[in-house]
Amino acid sequence: MIDEELLKILACPACKEDVVLKNNRLVCKKCRRAYPIKDGIPIMLIEEAEIEEE
Repeated sequence: MIDEELLKILACPACKEDVVLKNNRLVCKKCRRAYPIKDGIPIMLIEEAEIEEE
C-alpha cells in the first residue's frame, strides 16, 4: 500500500520521529500518534491523528 522508500522518509509532524505501518495507519514510534491512510495517501495532519494505546 505505502511504498517502502516513502515510508523511510516520512516522519511524525508532531515530534519528527519515524513512523511505521500498522493496521492500515502510520504510527509514530515515539508519541504513538496514528495517522490514517485514505485512498493510499497518508494523512499526516496532527489534528487527524489518534493516540494509539500501547
